[in-house]
Amino acid sequence: MRGAKQVYYNAADHISEATAADPYLRPAFSKSDRLRRLLWNICHALLYRPSPRPLHAWRSMLLRLFGAKLGPNCHFYPHSKVWSPWNLVCAENVGVGDGAEIYNPAPMTLGSHFILSQDGYLCGATHDYDDPAFPLMAYAMDFGAYAWVCARASVGPGVSMGEGAVLGLGSVATRNLEPWTVYAGVPAVRVKDRVRHAMSDRTRRSR
Repeated sequence: MRGAKQVYYNAADHISEATAADPYLRPAFSKSDRLRRLLWNICHALLYRPSPRPLHAWRSMLLRLFGAKLGPNCHFYPHSKVWSPWNLVCAENVGVGDGAEIYNPAPMTLGSHFILSQDGYLCGATHDYDDPAFPLMAYAMDFGAYAWVCARASVGPGVSMGEGAVLGLGSVATRNLEPWTVYAGVPAVRVKDRVRHAMSDRTRRSR
């Protein structure tokens, strides 16, 4: 799990001031990146979202075509959304439910058996509100094996989850979550320890 938050991408370092006099009108990403996302959005609308729920392999294939690195048996449901497939790395048996969104302008890694339940949100970027130009800042984030983001819960920019951590229903994580610990609330606070199961040890030994 990553330690202190470190900015992976700052738009101020990549986008020229000449693109617009008003910094609020400057794009956050290059033309090539925006074109790639346009193509992905078209693919998502025409091929990914309309696909029948059981066709997990089909949706995984589409994500891989756009650069995602996925292990076997990943289940992305048709109403899930990945902002940048090329910034997504998943181990095996990852589940992402309907309505869940992965906003990943920077690399995001999901460990084995990680679950993002319905309408869950992983937020990988924010803006520097102390800078008059208000540039976008993106963070690389890690989510450990067997971690679970429950329905309608959100994880803030730069926050990572340790192995087996749980973020409860509708909760908001603003700081890193420790392994095998249950968190709940807004902002999320530690509620109790989670029982560590033997399956996680077998998964680790098999690598």
